[in-house]
Amino acid sequence: MGAMLEARDHEPTPARVSLATPTRRPDADGLPFPRRYWAIAAISFGTALLVLDGSIANVALPTIARDLGVENSVVTNVVTVYQLVLVMVLLPFASVGDKIGHRRLYQYGQVLFMIASGLCLLANNFAFLLVLRTLQAMGAGMALSVSSAMVRQIYPASKLGTGMGINSVIVASSAAAAPTLGGFIADAAPWQWVFVVAAPLAVFSLLLGRALPDPEPRPIPMEWISGAWSAGTMLLVIGGIQVATHGDLNIGVALALAGLLSLALLIRRERSRAEPVVPVDLLAKPVLGLSALAAFACFISSGALMLSLPFRLQEVMGYGPQEAGLLLLPFPLTMLVVSPLAGWLSDRVAPTKLGVSGMVVAIVGLLLLAFMPTHPDEFAIAWRLSLTAVGFGLFFSPNSRLLIGRAPRERAAAAGGLLSTSRLLGQTMAAVVVGILLATGAGLGPTPLMVSCALAVVAALCSLARFRTASRTRGQQVASASQPT
Repeated sequence: MGAMLEARDHEPTPARVSLATPTRRPDADGLPFPRRYWAIAAISFGTALLVLDGSIANVALPTIARDLGVENSVVTNVVTVYQLVLVMVLLPFASVGDKIGHRRLYQYGQVLFMIASGLCLLANNFAFLLVLRTLQAMGAGMALSVSSAMVRQIYPASKLGTGMGINSVIVASSAAAAPTLGGFIADAAPWQWVFVVAAPLAVFSLLLGRALPDPEPRPIPMEWISGAWSAGTMLLVIGGIQVATHGDLNIGVALALAGLLSLALLIRRERSRAEPVVPVDLLAKPVLGLSALAAFACFISSGALMLSLPFRLQEVMGYGPQEAGLLLLPFPLTMLVVSPLAGWLSDRVAPTKLGVSGMVVAIVGLLLLAFMPTHPDEFAIAWRLSLTAVGFGLFFSPNSRLLIGRAPRERAAAAGGLLSTSRLLGQTMAAVVVGILLATGAGLGPTPLMVSCALAVVAALCSLARFRTASRTRGQQVASASQPT
């Protein structure tokens, strides 16, 4: 049974396919050397750029609020507008990338991002800054919507897990560096430079861009209606949740419910389309649908951990802000080591086995964090965080490999958009969950970590269900093949 599940969970090994075979998939062996290395560098610079910009402004928000004369509660829109627009455009732009070619859309996005970043130097009022952040998010969305599809083309199928692991390292290291870099810039230069500092990474990525996989436009219709509908639906759902959390509860709930109704109607429309903008065709496949759900639950779980723990460290355990920031470092630093290792292992071990094992480790770590002493020493916090990070690291790269690698080649961009959307929605929902718990007085104790633990259990159950579904399907295929004709 274990061998059957492992075989089912893996992609076919392209090394066994003759290079002379005319039916070989174009992306089966990835890009040739040395072009592959230049392409990895190009996609890494681009990914670092987009991740850095997503959170580098956080520590500069108080400075921006003072300089532009806006309330602290209002200035947070600098971050929320960026995240909201990004999650709105990912799926529509994935469809556009299939139409015009992935590399072309990726580079268009980087150019738009650079232009908007440069204009941020001229931002002298809050409304103009929000417009520029919207343009930055649109450029980031254009690039992120097709980046995973290009990673699949850059690496051989047998090394896709390694590629996803390297991509996870770039994401984790950029996210870890963003607060420190943002704080340094806010102290040493005008705050406008916080939005410009990442732009040179786009220049490097563009200079190396010819090494990226060649654009392969496809003769498919442009789905304007579905794209706009999808963006509007995300606006209603996420915007409604944010309004309910930080503003008027009744209006927020009404907007979110309208968004859910819109989503139901959109899914009904998309089911009849060959290549839908909202990837209902991929979600209908148990392996892919369960992988996306597991990713969503796991992103909420890890996000809630990292959002809630600083409050507990500072307001319950008595650590200062700088000390709390240092105490959180073991989590991203451990992820930097575990993510590429897990990606490499997922090319050799069934990704689901790694994912389920990782969630078990993460659950243990979350429970240890939830019930640690009221005044633990630094080492006690650090090793618990590192253990939890090992669990999440063992899950993310293999699960991403499965989601991207098992999607049909022509739907790789849609699968990448689905993965990125799961991440952003998970991060948004994590902020909502922690905000609600803090508002109700339950955010400073073990409750947020218990919620994270429950979501990690959901991710593990999704992975187990994926295992069982794959096994059942394989058994039915074997039984059907053995029947006499």
